[in-house]
Amino acid sequence: MLVMSDLIREAPLGQLLRYVTKNRLFPYPEELPGYEIPEAYKALLKPEKKPIERPLSQEQPNEEIVLQSDEPYATPDPELYNQDIEHQSSLSRHTTQQLTQERLETEIQDAVERTTSKPIYPAKTADGIVLVDWYSTDDPANPQNWSVGKKSWVGFLICLYTFVVYSGSAIYTSSIPQVIEKFHITAVEASLPLALYVLAYGIGPLIFSPLSEIPRIGRSPVYIISMILFTIISLPTALVNNFAGLLVLRFLQGFFGSPCLATGAATMSDMVSMLYLPYALIAWVSAAYCGPALGPLLSGFAVEAKGWRWSLWIILWAACPVVILMFTVLPETSTPNILLRRAKRLRKLTSESRLMSQSEIDQAKLSTREVAVDALIKPMEITIKDPAILFVNVYTAIIYGIYYSFFEVFPLVYPVFYGFTIGTIGVLFTCILIACLIGVLVYSAYLHFYMIPDILKNGLRAQEHRLVPALFACFGPTVGLFMFAWTARPSISWVVPTIGIVIYAATVFVVMQCIFTYVPISYPQYAASLFAANDFLRSASACASILYAHPLYKNLGIGRGTSVLGGLSVIGIVGMFLLWIFGAKLRARSKFALH
Repeated sequence: MLVMSDLIREAPLGQLLRYVTKNRLFPYPEELPGYEIPEAYKALLKPEKKPIERPLSQEQPNEEIVLQSDEPYATPDPELYNQDIEHQSSLSRHTTQQLTQERLETEIQDAVERTTSKPIYPAKTADGIVLVDWYSTDDPANPQNWSVGKKSWVGFLICLYTFVVYSGSAIYTSSIPQVIEKFHITAVEASLPLALYVLAYGIGPLIFSPLSEIPRIGRSPVYIISMILFTIISLPTALVNNFAGLLVLRFLQGFFGSPCLATGAATMSDMVSMLYLPYALIAWVSAAYCGPALGPLLSGFAVEAKGWRWSLWIILWAACPVVILMFTVLPETSTPNILLRRAKRLRKLTSESRLMSQSEIDQAKLSTREVAVDALIKPMEITIKDPAILFVNVYTAIIYGIYYSFFEVFPLVYPVFYGFTIGTIGVLFTCILIACLIGVLVYSAYLHFYMIPDILKNGLRAQEHRLVPALFACFGPTVGLFMFAWTARPSISWVVPTIGIVIYAATVFVVMQCIFTYVPISYPQYAASLFAANDFLRSASACASILYAHPLYKNLGIGRGTSVLGGLSVIGIVGMFLLWIFGAKLRARSKFALH
């Protein structure tokens, strides 16, 4: 019951009820009658002794100045309290500290300390500001200390949200033949609602990602406001009667659905330590990876039986329960936001303006220009100037573009060569789900049996060590594409080209996991910007591939058209080995990388 109360209190619904009732409902510990702030804070807030402000008399020239105080004062231990503004407790700094050996050792030590509750002593700045922190090593307000059940629930909800938004892209593909007939347009034009949706959820992170990092805002408001708009827009999208309106509404759908892509990984990192974060990212990436693949399955038979609008109705029906759950039981996970609100409550309780969170101090220095530069300019600057990041972004853009081109090639192959219906084509997309499961098993085994034990034994190695699985997996996309290209024909069973798709999708999953681990470790201070740039370039590539795929296959045929894509994927093989061999040298010459 207490866990449910905490979930509701931290969720948008709880915050709204607190505002309406002036904090009488779902109070925080600091708002309960008789609450006493920790002794460590009391000691730092006690008034300092000051000299008596009176002149020395002529009769007593040698009189000593007597110090006075309003109450007895015990001088705190200097080892505990003489702390600079840069110092923060190990448990609170883990969210901003660079991904280094120091952070790893800190987190391992923190995990041990959480088993026995120890007080955390606040820092005091040179100008007298007392930095509000976690009260103890096992402070329940710290997302890292949440129970496994609570973390699992939040992770599940973020994954469900991600799945719904991503499936909303390809779910439309089942409607394309009927949209062509309804609006009397070409196949390329009918693909635009899919292409614009994908492009929009690549643009969205450039705006929503920096917003969610502003301490005063946090993650929950960005999630819930955008998801409410996504749900509202889904209604007219399913009812629209003109093609231009469908294009505009699909773009807005993708745009407002994009925060899951922008901050889903950040939410996971709020709750899970660096060492075990790859497991959480596997679940989140799987939701994003399988969403587009299962979209046609969700809509195929419905569109076949009820018409093209049903794929769009399904998006609305899927979004409604997600937005309700997010509004009622999705807590805030951003550490800067949680501590900022705690500092406000302590100031109200003690009437002490000296109580501030580190995020408030940092936010005071934040300008709109800096936010805009970090969001829009810095990602592209690093991409252009840093060869390693340029390769990573180009490679993932190619892979993502090829992935979405399959949504155009399936209707050209399986109904024509093998007699599949719209519904059974949707079922066929489950081969990508199978591929994802294979990739999950392979990468999880690598983490469990090799990477994590190796880190615990030897510490963090050079960042390029994280690319080792990709050195084997990078051959898979090329093999899978050529296998599909030259076995997709009536004389060969449909199973054979489908196996090619499974090989392609499973190995791409492993490669992407390695890349998404390599980037933040090598460029920790720019990780958010780099992921925003990567998201944009991947989505732009996917948008283009949706439009060029149909003419490509129509003019070159399935075999040669897919072979072109297979040839492009060879770039990944060469580039991955070059990155593994020369990555350290490239980072040494980069002004952005962690050396």
